[in-house]
Order: sequence, then C-alpha cells, then structure tokens
Amino acid sequence: MREVVVSGIGLVTPSGLTRDASFAAWLEGRSAVTQAPEAVRRWLPNALAAPLPPGLETRLERADHGLDRATQLGMVAAAAALQDARFSRDTVNTDRAGVYVGVGLAGAETLEALYSTFYQRLYDPEGSGHRNPTVLHPLTVPRLMANATAAAASMRYGLKGSSHTYSVACASSAVAIGEAWRAILAGQADTMLVIGTEAQLTTGAYLGWNALRVLATPDADDITASCKPFDARRNGFVLGEGAAALLLETRSAAEARGATIYGVLCGYGSSSDAAHLTAPSADGQARAMRQALHEAHIQPEQVSYINAHGTATQVGDATESQSIQDVFGPYAGQIPVSATKSMHGHLIGAAGAVEFASTLLSLHTGSIPPTANLHAPDPACPLDYVPLQARHGLALEYALSNSFAFGGSNVSLLARKYRPHASA
Repeated sequence: MREVVVSGIGLVTPSGLTRDASFAAWLEGRSAVTQAPEAVRRWLPNALAAPLPPGLETRLERADHGLDRATQLGMVAAAAALQDARFSRDTVNTDRAGVYVGVGLAGAETLEALYSTFYQRLYDPEGSGHRNPTVLHPLTVPRLMANATAAAASMRYGLKGSSHTYSVACASSAVAIGEAWRAILAGQADTMLVIGTEAQLTTGAYLGWNALRVLATPDADDITASCKPFDARRNGFVLGEGAAALLLETRSAAEARGATIYGVLCGYGSSSDAAHLTAPSADGQARAMRQALHEAHIQPEQVSYINAHGTATQVGDATESQSIQDVFGPYAGQIPVSATKSMHGHLIGAAGAVEFASTLLSLHTGSIPPTANLHAPDPACPLDYVPLQARHGLALEYALSNSFAFGGSNVSLLARKYRPHASA
C-alpha cells in the first residue's frame, strides 16, 4: 500500500515569513496580535489583527506583484515548500503532479479595491480625474477567482496533474490536504503541492466578521494577549493573514530524492454537522476525529498530541473540548492539546494548512507549542491545553490536527512520525 509523506513545508505567517521563524515564535509563545489596519479602525476602533511582519515584498517574484495578496502569500509559501523538498521538474513526473488549494474568501483585497474605486469615481469624479467608474483593470476577474493561486502555481512549476480549489470556510486547506492525500493513495497522482492561503484584513471583511460577534476585544493590560483559547476570559478570535504550503508525495519518491520527511499522513476524517450554520456540534467533530483514527487503523490511546481548532470563542472551545472527551474517553486528559491561534490569529482558509504544518513540525522535533495567554482555564475545557510554556523532548508518535468550519464542516488530519524502514 502507498504511504503519503510530507517532504516540504513553507510558511508565511504573522509570526514570521519563514517556516523556522514561525515555528520558533510559536514555541516561545510569542503573539503577533496587534491593532487592525487604520482603515478598519476608522469604523471599528477596537479591532485587532495578526498581520504579516514587514518584508514580504522581498520574497515576491516579479510576476507576483500584480496578483491579489492572498495569491501572493500562497506563491511565497509554495516556493519555500518546493525548495525545502528539493523539488525539480527533472526528478518528478509533472503529468502526475497537481496543485490543491484551500482559501476562504479569495481575492478579498481585490474585491475591496474594486468597490472602493468604483464608488470613488462615481461620487467624486473630480478627485479621480473624471475617470469612467465602469472601467476596471482587465485582470480583475482572474485576480478575484478562487482558483487564482492554484492556476499561478500550476503554471509556474509546470504541474500538469489535477488542480482543485476548496473553499470550506475555516476548514478549506485541511480539506485540500486530505483530498490530495486521497488522490495519491488512489494512484491518481504521485505528487501534490497543497497551499492554504488567506488575506482578509480589509474593512469589508472586518465588518462582516464583526456582525457575527466572534471577534476578540483588546486585553486591557496587554493587546498581544487578546486571543485566549480555552481560557475562562476568552471572548473571540483575532483575524490574521498568511499561508502554508506542503509537498505531499509517495514515501518511495521522497526517500529516493533524499528529501527531509516531516511525517506520514495516515488519516483524514471529514464530516458535516447538518445542524446549524454557525453553532458547532460535538457529535460532528467527534465523527471526523474517529474517521481519521479508523483510516489510520489506530486506537485513541496511540495519539500523542492534538493541535486544536481552538478559536477562543465561548461555544467553540467548549464544544471542541467535549468532542475530544467523547472520542478519547478517560485518556483525553492525558493528551497534550494546544491552540496556536492564540499567537498567529485565525487564518480562516489558511488555518488548516498552517496548523497541520505546525503539527508536523512538532512530530519532527518533539516540541509542542503552548496555548498562549491561558492563565485561567475554563472548567468547561478540562483538558491539558499546554498553558503558556512549550514542551520539548517528547516522544510523539501520532498527532491529530483539527479544523472546524462555519456551515458545519469538520476535518481531522492524522500524521505519524516518520521512521526509516530499517529502524522501524
């Protein structure tokens, strides 16, 4: 039977513009949360954000400058992942190499600029040089389309296999990873570049999220501590931007190329609550986790670590705590569980890929990031949520990464520590 491994990881997150910088920041418990952009705070004075650090422009290819920001982030992450994996068109059958992408709201910055330009020209013709408000950039639609990132990556790297884009809210890129895994297992492909990306730090996006009453308010003592998953004082998540890219391929191909293997993807669970548009369901989440365990043919007691969805909403965190208890029973309290959204914010469509990358790095290094800002554990969340301090030197064998989305979509990805066959 084929085994699917991850041999390349690229990260562009609020915590750092590289894989190593991001993971180091998470292990140190450093938060990237700050004030939202000034244009947003004009309407929402207390809005928070987890933006990228400066320097992205130096990482962009010349051809990327005309792309929407979400696509730019995805392309930077993709380049890093392929370089990490020692990818070469000469050593990969590009007819059997594809691109799967997850994104929540594609083209958010392009869409915002479109409407802003239209109304400025319409209502302030003198200020905009009397330009016709209906005349827009000819590439507006290609920049906006959900598959813009997949198209750009496919063309740049000559990947001629299947190219799909998944938009499943906060589970988007977790679905993309799982479906890419299935495609390789089924023999439909040998190599898959999977990208999760999101750039929603726009006024329009903020107004929409604010209307749902799910955004965190600033911590009175420390703005960077405003996102508090599983803490009794939690009051919502912080919007962030970022991207992750992972190269999935057959174990034999990665080993033949001498690539670093971060872990073996061995289980994928996907379920629907079929209950409520925004309220989570412990039953639906538990079904996704059980399916991932079943596909990997392991027992709950074999899981060493869980990277939680952990959005820091009151209902969401309590529901996830309950679903973990439902699946793992008495063993649930022995599993370390951490929520990195406490540091990098909620990356929506990119969240699943970013957090699965973190999970793989934990398997690879034996170090688990903490749940930052967890000073007052909520009795409704009675698990080991790795408060405040990372843990190192752990013997991790299996790790689970959860991604749960509005619309009732639940995804769990399960990875196993990679060991060469000779020492297995």
